[in-house]
Amino acid sequence: MAGSFTDYLEDKILKHVFTNTAYTSPTTVYVGLFTVAPTDVGGGTEVSGSGYTRKSAAFTVSGTGTLATNSAAIEFDAATGSWGTIVAIAVFDASTSGNMLAFADLTTSKTIASGDVLRIPTGDLDITLS
Repeated sequence: MAGSFTDYLEDKILKHVFTNTAYTSPTTVYVGLFTVAPTDVGGGTEVSGSGYTRKSAAFTVSGTGTLATNSAAIEFDAATGSWGTIVAIAVFDASTSGNMLAFADLTTSKTIASGDVLRIPTGDLDITLS
């Protein structure tokens, strides 16, 4: 799975650590779905309409602090129309608009038709620093 922190988050972390510029992490993060993958500068095509909304996600950090994983399932509402083929996901600091923090291409794309529910089971969304 190709993925990365966005330039936005990389800038905030580097300035926070190396120039003592305050960065307040979001109290809630949200997962969004994409039919065209974003890059580290953003972009891509996020799903819109047909009952789609970003979903809040909770993460835990384990081990030596290099892995964050979702600590609860993330379940999107049933699609009320076609969402297209989901090829990537991203984590945002807001339920709408906001800043993209990290993104990844899916290892297997998933076509979402009317009535489908996309669910990410607990422990299946990993964010790794190396």
